[in-house]
Amino acid sequence: MSTNVIIIFGLLLLSVISGMLGLGVAFSAIPFLGLFLPDLVHQVQPLSLLLNGLTALFSTFGFAKSGHIDWRKAIILSIITTIAAPIGSYFVRFVPQIYIWFIYFGSVAFLAYRLFKPVKARPGNENFNLALILAIPISMLSGFLGVGPGFLLMPTLIIVGFEPKKAAGINAWAVTPPSFSALVPRLSTAQFDLSLMIPLLIVGAIGSYAGARITSKWVPSARIKQIFGVLIVVMTLYKIFTLFK
Repeated sequence: MSTNVIIIFGLLLLSVISGMLGLGVAFSAIPFLGLFLPDLVHQVQPLSLLLNGLTALFSTFGFAKSGHIDWRKAIILSIITTIAAPIGSYFVRFVPQIYIWFIYFGSVAFLAYRLFKPVKARPGNENFNLALILAIPISMLSGFLGVGPGFLLMPTLIIVGFEPKKAAGINAWAVTPPSFSALVPRLSTAQFDLSLMIPLLIVGAIGSYAGARITSKWVPSARIKQIFGVLIVVMTLYKIFTLFK
């Protein structure tokens, strides 16, 4: 089996799982693509941001079909994330790759902790203003890492009281525009392989929409959060092994 086929099937699986949470695929795609593509800043991160925007968009379609998106809150949140994300994306070119990975690993630890820690939803009494404030540093950090803000924004929405499926729906749209805006500063130095990128975009769109529909109709949010947490931790531990062996 060729390397490209492995990457395509792996990305399809990751897109389904990330689509279940409305995260966009970049946070899990970063360590996965890093196993096959050697350049984090010029290959892995630009491709991951492009995939993140597309998968988040199709995940949005899936959650919207089931009525899980509060569009007013999602649009307001997306404006903030779209403005803040390119700032971190611009400054990443001045930082050595090894430091970027350390920031990424710290973010994984936080995400895994929040995914496994139970939080009580407060429908109608969510602290949305706090979510808006936290979205600014979250988006800047995500732009720096090249992953889109969903990986930290989703747990944040749950922490401030949103029901997990509602949080996933809001998050899916809120991370779509900033994924593309964070990509803009990287386009001049990005290295895309069209023979790989186009199939990944296709399977990413299909997988993320399917994942959102699965969660909307059949799967408890708490269980999916735990599965996703395990997946990204395992993949990141493997990446640590490959960096320091």
